[in-house]
Amino acid sequence: MSQAIAFDTYAYVKKLRDAGVDERQAAIQAEALVNLVEDRLTTKQDLAGAESSLRRDIKELDVKIESFRLELKRDIKELDVKIESFRLELKRDIKELDVKIESIRSELKRDIKELEQRMVIKLGSLMVVAVGVVAALVKLL
Repeated sequence: MSQAIAFDTYAYVKKLRDAGVDERQAAIQAEALVNLVEDRLTTKQDLAGAESSLRRDIKELDVKIESFRLELKRDIKELDVKIESFRLELKRDIKELDVKIESIRSELKRDIKELEQRMVIKLGSLMVVAVGVVAALVKLL
């Protein structure tokens, strides 16, 4: 894509020759300089082509970035919906657990009251038996 840079080798060789450099040596230097300039220097046209290519690449990247942004936005919305669904499920589960806990608490309270009543009856029976034994012992003594 590189375009040749205009370089007047004849004028360069003439200047070197006028400065006292051997014509053959001046010609070799001019040839080396032309090769260097053509291989290493960039023209305005080269830069314009590179700039155009970079602008095209940037536009492609902008399109990809926008696509990724929209995809990410969609994914975030999907996650928000899932999170809300999980939150509602957890809330429902917690309410169910609260009901179960309350039911178990009520059952335990009822069972404890029933156990208290049975213990009172047994203690009362033991007291009656103990009083009877004490009375019998008192009569025997």
